[in-house]
Amino acid sequence: MSGNEKGLVIIPTYNEKENIGGIVDAILGLRLKLDMLVVDDNSPDGTGTILDSLAKERKNLFVMHRSRKMGLGSAYKEGFKFAFKNNYGFVITMDADFSHNPQDLPAMVEEIKLSEIVVGSRYVPGGGIRNWPLYRLLLSSTANKVAKFMSGIDANDFTSGFQCFRTEILKRVDLDNMRSDGYSFLSELKYLLARDGGKISEIPIMFEDRKQGASKLSKRTILEAIVVVLGIGLERFLKIKRRAGKRQRKE
Repeated sequence: MSGNEKGLVIIPTYNEKENIGGIVDAILGLRLKLDMLVVDDNSPDGTGTILDSLAKERKNLFVMHRSRKMGLGSAYKEGFKFAFKNNYGFVITMDADFSHNPQDLPAMVEEIKLSEIVVGSRYVPGGGIRNWPLYRLLLSSTANKVAKFMSGIDANDFTSGFQCFRTEILKRVDLDNMRSDGYSFLSELKYLLARDGGKISEIPIMFEDRKQGASKLSKRTILEAIVVVLGIGLERFLKIKRRAGKRQRKE
């Protein structure tokens, strides 16, 4: 990575007025070569209006307004295309609610110099989760172990949304034909990139549940994640089966 190469932090928002000012200040207050793009889905609580005011004072904050709630996956797709168009060297995906700590960004920016995909991981030494009940901890840990097995990807936190990608590797993926559009979008993306040879590394993060605002996690979101992981597992199984068939024919 060249010394003057910039990164773009992409944050989708919907009703984050309690958090958006603080997260903008926390990220842009770091001494890093980072711009921010916030993609707001016409938040009825006025998040978009707050962002417009902030953008007038900060030249490295960009705001994309969408006409309605269109989903996390499509927000990231538009963010990636913005990064391609403006020649950013890497992009970082993270949440607006401080569950992903901006203080972990320097380590992520350093790590992407040596890798193509960096995952902020709760499940490596030094990582963890704060303020979750036991049942949710067990559910998350089990889901990640199952997803790792099904995908065959060497990443301990398959469902992490705090990630960094080289833009050159993102261009290999047909973003518009991905199967998921919710929280599982980034998990599917990680799988597709790693499947095609993308180099993954992990840094430890401490995930902390939001303190302000309402969670966007729903039963539909969880169901979509299950379907996506099963689809990835089936694709991998069929691929292994085809390879075995080819070997048998050669013998």
